[in-house]
Parts: sequence; structure tokens; C-alpha cells
Amino acid sequence: MLGMPVIAIASRENPHIKAAVRLRDAAADRRAPGKFFLEGFRLCADAVASGYAPAQLFLTPSAREKYPTAPLEAAAAQVFEITGAVAQKLADTRHPQGVFAICGAKEPSGDFFRPAGRYIALENLQDPGNLGAAARTAEALGFHGLLCGSGCDPRHPKALRASMGALLRLAVLRTEDLPGTLRSSGLPCYAAVPDRGAPSVLACDFAQGGILVVGSEAHGLTPETLAACAYRVTIPMPGRAESLNAAAAATILMWEMVRQTSDVRY
Repeated sequence: MLGMPVIAIASRENPHIKAAVRLRDAAADRRAPGKFFLEGFRLCADAVASGYAPAQLFLTPSAREKYPTAPLEAAAAQVFEITGAVAQKLADTRHPQGVFAICGAKEPSGDFFRPAGRYIALENLQDPGNLGAAARTAEALGFHGLLCGSGCDPRHPKALRASMGALLRLAVLRTEDLPGTLRSSGLPCYAAVPDRGAPSVLACDFAQGGILVVGSEAHGLTPETLAACAYRVTIPMPGRAESLNAAAAATILMWEMVRQTSDVRY
């Protein structure tokens, strides 16, 4: 609550700082306790606005003067005032703002899949920037959720930043069995493939919604995931490029699905 004691931390070797750095750097550390690390005022404010109550909030004195941190401090269980040197240790960016938080992950509430819903599934993406960019597009186009089948962590700091907070607001389901999850969804599944012989996305009928499934930047979809999809779809590319990166491919596919199934105003 607002007015709670603010604890000063001046040592880069403080146990709270070391634990935060581990959470920032290691997916295993994020997964086991169900917590994740945030950096930057806007991202931390987005988290609070989305219903995440920070377990810990770290602020430099200059950040408390520059940014309206009172709502963040009111929501946090613990507030620490840190020095610039400590902020540099916590930072994952070149020019840190001096605002960091640790939040607890939330599982999707209720049934994740809805009839005629629109979903994007990403398998084995290695670039957290691509994951974040795809999530940002999914939220902007009104998709109902995002599935992550292995690959990079949707709570990776770079993915969270690239998503501009979308990964905090969009329903996200992490699964180690993407083929099984696709089969049990009850929705038509469309595997994106770089195959000129596959049906064009422009020829697909997305009236029943469905799940668009995009694979890794280097290897595409696994054979098991391809087998779990009833349809294959490709993006026509009259130019010289043989393929698109995962975020670009996901964006084009999602736009075509939403163009067909929503009242899009031009």
C-alpha cells in the first residue's frame, strides 16, 4: 500500500538484486517460481494496469522524481530504492530508466479456446523480438490468444519489450505439446509453409476462425505439428525472397484472417 516503508539497496551483491538478475536471464528461473522481470516505466505501468501486482519494485531516486511511480509503489508488495550502480546491474537495456519490477505470472482464466476464435501459434521461435512483435500484432488485430510451443519464453525481457506490453494483456498459453493442444482445440488449424504448391492464404476461408501456426525462423514447423494441422497455407511472394521471418509471416496471415472475419474499416 502507499506509504509503506521503502528499503534502500546500495550493494550490487544484495540477494534481492542477484535473484532479480537470475530471473531476468534464465527461463528456468522464471518458470519454476512463476515470476518474471520487467524493466522500464511504461512496461511496469502496463503490468499494474493489466492486473499484475509487483512482488518487488526497484526504483532509483531520479526515476521516482521523473516518473509518476506512486501507483506502482501502491501496488507493490515491496519497494526498493536503488543506486545508479545497482540499476546498471539490473538493466537489460543500454539506457535504463531506473524502474524495474518482479511480477507473478498469470494463467489464462477460463477456457482458452472459444468457438470461431482467432489464434496465432508460434513453434520453436528463437528470437524473442519476433515473438514480441507477433504478440503486438495479435493484440492490435483483436486476436483472442497466442500459443507458444517451446522455443523462447514469452516472459523473456526482450519479448516483453518488443510486444509493447501486449504479452501482459493478451491471453498466452505456453505448451510443451503443441500438436496435442492443436488437436484438442476444436478449431481449424492452418500450418504456414514456404511452399508455392500450398494453397494461398488469400484463398483460405477463415469464416470459422481458427489457429494460424507459424514455425521457427530457421526450420519451420516440426513434422508432428504439421500433421496436427488440417490445412497448409502459404503467403504468395512474387519477389526473390524465399521466405519471411516469423513475425512478418505471422503479421500477414493474421491480417488476412481478421480481414475476413471482422468489420474492418478502410
